[in-house]
Amino acid sequence: MKTILVPYDFSQEAINAFELAKELATKANCKLKLLHIVELPTTQSFNTMGEVNMGDNELNNVFMIELVEKRKKQIAEIEALHKNSPFEFSTRLMFGNPYAGISNEVTEVKADLIIMGSKGSSGIEELLIGSNTEKVVRHSKCPVITVKNPVKAEEIKKIVFASDFNDEEDSDIITELKDLQTILGAEICMVKVNTPSLFENSRDSKSRIKKFVEKLGISNVQVEIYNSSSEEEGIIEYADDIDANMIAMATHGRTGFMHLISGSIAEDVVNHARRPVWTMRKRK
Repeated sequence: MKTILVPYDFSQEAINAFELAKELATKANCKLKLLHIVELPTTQSFNTMGEVNMGDNELNNVFMIELVEKRKKQIAEIEALHKNSPFEFSTRLMFGNPYAGISNEVTEVKADLIIMGSKGSSGIEELLIGSNTEKVVRHSKCPVITVKNPVKAEEIKKIVFASDFNDEEDSDIITELKDLQTILGAEICMVKVNTPSLFENSRDSKSRIKKFVEKLGISNVQVEIYNSSSEEEGIIEYADDIDANMIAMATHGRTGFMHLISGSIAEDVVNHARRPVWTMRKRK
């Protein structure tokens, strides 16, 4: 791991994500880049100096000018506070669409990991377009850790990895997860959730998971089959039962109609779990 990117919006969740990122950057001896994006109203734009180009609404213009100046000052203060950090630290202030800005920054800085805050959502919110966090989780080229509550890197000693262990593409996911496991010195708890509609004999499931573990050379691991009414609930319940510190999953990255039809268990877990959730999109 060489570079961690933290999209930062000054929310408490973002602050929690930033704190975890700093601890991981110290452990991994890698670069940490903090990114703040000022989202533009449709009537305004910015020049290359970050100055607001006036639109027709004078009140909105005054608000945006004040907001930009405030954010510039806040970002400068954060950078000054971390100039003597044990890791290489830098900040960037951008203007535009948050999701597009994060995606471009991942490519530009060659980020190996994104750590970002998540407020979660429920009910009608989950039927809408989705938050920037959900879009990043769904499409990111690198792993993403979403954070809601404060968590210390040194306390992450149990990571639940949930899968059906049928997909060979999970091998790419595990390669990345093993890197994080090494940095944290954590145990990986492999779990397959049995549901009424997708029930499988426990002996067969455990046999397949053990073959998966042996094939990929995973150490410091335990295997479990967990019964629940749904996969999402089972993953969260199992993490609760063993007092895990993080949940890890693959996400399919589907969009449009296919996403509407099939949804994403990983995104549901990101929305509802109180623990940090590590996700990575399956490579096609």
